[in-house]
Amino acid sequence: MFNRAALVVIIVPLAIILIALAVANRELVAFTVDPFNPGNPSLTYTLPFFVFLFAALALGILVGSLATWVRQGRYRKLARQRGVEAESLRQAVSRPAAPPQQNPALPRPTN
Repeated sequence: MFNRAALVVIIVPLAIILIALAVANRELVAFTVDPFNPGNPSLTYTLPFFVFLFAALALGILVGSLATWVRQGRYRKLARQRGVEAESLRQAVSRPAAPPQQNPALPRPTN
């Protein structure tokens, strides 16, 4: 139910906005990769403006996701360590206890 609500509340309006941006920005725009020689035709791309908008949006999502992933690395490492520790404790609990060892140097109790 939550997935359907998220789809209706977030995705549908976002799609409408993106479609409106694409329709409004159809004019061709030149994007030059070489800042020192802007007239170089081999490094100039002419595409509709909405392509550059969507590319910038996708790049921002990727950079933000990568930054979040890197920042949360210590928590993933801690979770792995605690998982290994929990598994070793589970195995220790499931093993039967060994009988206590008698130290031969100590005298045996007499009854």
